[in-house]
Amino acid sequence: MRDSTFAAFMLTLNTLAVVVRDEKKAAKWYKEKLGFTVVDRYPHWHTVRPRGSSVKIHLCPDSPPERGNTGFAFGTKSCARDEAALRRKGVKITTPTTKEDWGTYFTFADPDGNEFWVFE
Repeated sequence: MRDSTFAAFMLTLNTLAVVVRDEKKAAKWYKEKLGFTVVDRYPHWHTVRPRGSSVKIHLCPDSPPERGNTGFAFGTKSCARDEAALRRKGVKITTPTTKEDWGTYFTFADPDGNEFWVFE
């Protein structure tokens, strides 16, 4: 795989995290006040998205992101393929490709320890 092809499909911004006191109340506010669509509702977090946008806002309730977790997420069509490509480039993978009920993802870190998510 050529590097230019990898960068073109990999770096699509997917999600930004925002810390909130109550994800349910926050999702309601984003929907009613800003006209956002509520995309996901899980017991500990919700996501919302501006109409017409592919970027979601992950509403993280009442706690700061974990150490190193930037809350930024990129989208891809294949986590396994992109994880392997990043490993070949020497990028530190902090969580290998993992499948959960809510999606498939992996995380990687930059040289300063900032972690980024990649979702399929």
